[in-house]
Amino acid sequence: MSTGRLKVAVSRAKEQTGLMLIRDATPADWPTIWPFLQKIVAAGDTFTYSPELGEEEAEAAWMVRAPGRVVVAEAASGGVVGTANMYANRAGPGAHIASASYMVDPDHQGRGGGRALVLDSLRWARARGFRGMQFNAVAETNSYAIRLYESLGFTIIGTTPGGFRHPVEGDVGLHVMFCPL
Repeated sequence: MSTGRLKVAVSRAKEQTGLMLIRDATPADWPTIWPFLQKIVAAGDTFTYSPELGEEEAEAAWMVRAPGRVVVAEAASGGVVGTANMYANRAGPGAHIASASYMVDPDHQGRGGGRALVLDSLRWARARGFRGMQFNAVAETNSYAIRLYESLGFTIIGTTPGGFRHPVEGDVGLHVMFCPL
């Protein structure tokens, strides 16, 4: 199997057909990604993007170019259910640490897509010689993501108090999370 395609087994109780396909995204995937990305960003409760983010700006920000990577998760039953982008966290002397972002269509959460995307990004980072993966901005109210990341070896290494303006909870902490590779 090529490095651009990966089948990940997930719990049959969560995904009826038992498989999630992770593959490299193409420009043709953007019209499928944009509706759920827009919905997630507009909610304003997990990402630091402006809730008014327009489509062109979103596409430029999400669809990172090589040497970064963008993937989609497809349910075996059909359709894109999530996406991830991955890249060096910083340039120059910081380029040995990777970072990534993940979005799962709210209509498909809880079925293994997020876990499959994180596992794929960790494999990608290891294969390219990154020494660790760091998430710079995880809202402390995003408990599902935090539990997932911690279950895969990430730890919270710092929190900016009040660093995230949640639309319901007000100013909440913004975690930096790290996983050594």
